[in-house]
Amino acid sequence: MKHLTFQYKHVASFLTEEEILLMQEEIDTCHSLLVEKAGKGNQFLGWIDLPSKIEENLLQSIENDARSLRQKAEIIVVVGIGGSYLGARAVIEALTSPFSAFENSLGNPAILWAGNSLSQDYHADLLSLLDKKDYALIIISKSGTTTEPAIAFRLLKNHIEKKYGLEEASSRIIAITDGTKGALKSLSEKHGYRTYVIPDDIGGRYSVLTPVGLLPIAAAGFNIRQLISGAHEMQKICTGTSTILDNPAACYAAIRNSLYRMGSQIELLVNYEPQLHYFTEWWKQLFGESDGKENEGLFPAGADFTSDLHSLGQYIQEGQRILFETVIHIQKPKRALSIPFNEANIDGLNYLAGKTLDEINDMAALATTLAHIDGEVPNLDIILPAIDEYSLGELIYFFEFACGLSGYLQGTNPFNQPGVEVYKNNMFALLRKPGFENETEAIRDRIGGE
Repeated sequence: MKHLTFQYKHVASFLTEEEILLMQEEIDTCHSLLVEKAGKGNQFLGWIDLPSKIEENLLQSIENDARSLRQKAEIIVVVGIGGSYLGARAVIEALTSPFSAFENSLGNPAILWAGNSLSQDYHADLLSLLDKKDYALIIISKSGTTTEPAIAFRLLKNHIEKKYGLEEASSRIIAITDGTKGALKSLSEKHGYRTYVIPDDIGGRYSVLTPVGLLPIAAAGFNIRQLISGAHEMQKICTGTSTILDNPAACYAAIRNSLYRMGSQIELLVNYEPQLHYFTEWWKQLFGESDGKENEGLFPAGADFTSDLHSLGQYIQEGQRILFETVIHIQKPKRALSIPFNEANIDGLNYLAGKTLDEINDMAALATTLAHIDGEVPNLDIILPAIDEYSLGELIYFFEFACGLSGYLQGTNPFNQPGVEVYKNNMFALLRKPGFENETEAIRDRIGGE
């Protein structure tokens, strides 16, 4: 197998192929709306043909700047929140050894993250580390005023300028922001930062194949051309046909929405490789912000197996029958590691001697699937050839296209996120931000003048 495949054989006892194919007419309509950019939120459909339209000069520029950052920095801090960092982090952490901080065998800088929380201790500890290390910054923000990354960047900008001086500090900062306006754009022009543009027609959670994701991924030392090639291959498949049995993203969208209409409330994205944890985090934002509106949508949750089988496994097996699982399988691991034979066999594991950990992991996955099916939990399977740039590019585009279809199938706009603004406005009122005086008075009355 050279490409991503989607399988639904483990859903057969819950949903027949004939029932799945009843979705074909709806899929045809929604597919046309996506590909022709004619549906709700169509001003944010630039990602549809992005893999086939990325220009060579942009790739060369990103690769050159990434190389420059790697040469001068032991650490690169990526500042962003939500779609401004989750896609890059998903790919980087999937491709990076979990022990890279202790080996640094490739000579690539460590990638650290800031601006995705308001934790005082986290940012204070980060600044303490940066006191002792050579570092550079990638700041990602369309406006430059989103609270979490804006605060982090103010702290880091102050630190890096004190450490290196204004001119050198400016050479160590790259901004990815709006092409014409915004606070970060103005700041970049004032200090001469290298800049890249966040396209106006691509929303944050769909932006991993723009400079938002490509620059951090390249700076980490990974092959962005292979990432794009994988996405381009999946683009051709997904846009080329709306036939459910020939388009894996259409098939996935049809099944997940059928299960939703049958009463499922939660989709659990499962992996058996710890390095895919942040891919799940990216997926949760993609589907959470796209589907969850107008009192509609599956709740996107995630689990890392087999670890979470010892915490969530009991609920999945015997709790409320309100969820289904989508499981990511990896066909070929990077390395082989076999269980040794032990003469004493005190642990009773000699029956596994000679088997690889991957064989055992596969059997654990199959055993879990069978148990959960018996427990009336439908299972869907996504199979990747390997955890590499090409396969991750395919997976990214597969989920993006399926997400767009899913939103249109439930009749909502999958490319906006109006609900995100509610907490922000409350926070601005509580912090007495200028311009929010009326809101401040109203919310103080609501909480009793606290």
